[in-house]
Amino acid sequence: MMPLDGTELWLVTSHDLVRRMLADPRWSSTVDGGLSPEQPLHMTQPEPGMFLSMDAPEHGRYRRMLTAHFTVQRMNRLRPRIEQIVAERLDAMERLPHPVDLVAEFALPVPSLVICELLGMPYEDRAEFQEAARTGVDMTASPEQSDAAMARLGAHLAKLIAAKREEPDDALIGELIREGALTDGELVHISILLLLAGHETTANMLGLGTLLLLHHPDQLALVREGAPGAADELLRYLSIVDLVMFRGAKEDLTLGGREIRAGEFGLASLSAANRDPALCEDPDRLDVTRPKTAHVALGFGPHQCLGQNLARLELEIALQALLRRFPGLRAAVPLDEVPVRENAAIHGLHSLPVTW
Repeated sequence: MMPLDGTELWLVTSHDLVRRMLADPRWSSTVDGGLSPEQPLHMTQPEPGMFLSMDAPEHGRYRRMLTAHFTVQRMNRLRPRIEQIVAERLDAMERLPHPVDLVAEFALPVPSLVICELLGMPYEDRAEFQEAARTGVDMTASPEQSDAAMARLGAHLAKLIAAKREEPDDALIGELIREGALTDGELVHISILLLLAGHETTANMLGLGTLLLLHHPDQLALVREGAPGAADELLRYLSIVDLVMFRGAKEDLTLGGREIRAGEFGLASLSAANRDPALCEDPDRLDVTRPKTAHVALGFGPHQCLGQNLARLELEIALQALLRRFPGLRAAVPLDEVPVRENAAIHGLHSLPVTW
């Protein structure tokens, strides 16, 4: 039962069943609500371009347009620029008086700068999408507040897209404009999705991941040395996206021996699936040298995270550089005083005071 409004739904927790559910086209992604008492779960008609909430064939059409822009090869071409952005943020941190808020000065700016450059959005505009992201995942925000935040961001992006139609650049929005298959409305909603998903998740992984490593010094040392599987193990272990994987049954179906009726809702718990003993040995232990697992922290099936290659690259570069620059890095407050984002649908930290 959803604690906010009492809606009953199926909670899916095993690794095998979560993957089956997320790959099964009989489960619809056109589900809205569930994160506040004023927005109970319901099936919805998503806005054009809002492909995260679409089913086939519409979802596939948008996804195919974007996949080529997020390949491993293309993301690796961004490595030198990401390394430069990280180094500049570390330089700025080094000049600040202690303690330094790692979230405000590093975890949030790094992915924000990267996604702005990738899309071709001026970094000076970051306040617009950061505020919209905070409101969008805030489970205490009213529907009116969430809608207003997204409307402000959409209006801002519409102006940017209009300017790029006049003079397209080589960034992603400019490339999509030149390809000519999308309307302004579609471009606005695609840009909203990429902006919010492209910084909110990575920023929270950097903050929470650093805190986790500070309390596992043996694992921290391995990350500093460049353990190749560290990013995936941190993603699996933390599973920061967990409360939003809702699906609606389009028809009567069976999952795990249970009969599910058309119109009923399901919630795939990625964190539970990622701690399933069937996935890996001793799943509650953090081990950045663990052989790569088939974790679902980035989703699974047709909606698996489009920017997963970028997320892994940013985590790898940022965490290694941070721990190498400040080998004496430590939290400046006790663990129970670190402000956790308990009001948000994506796990993370409001701030993390550190010193070195």
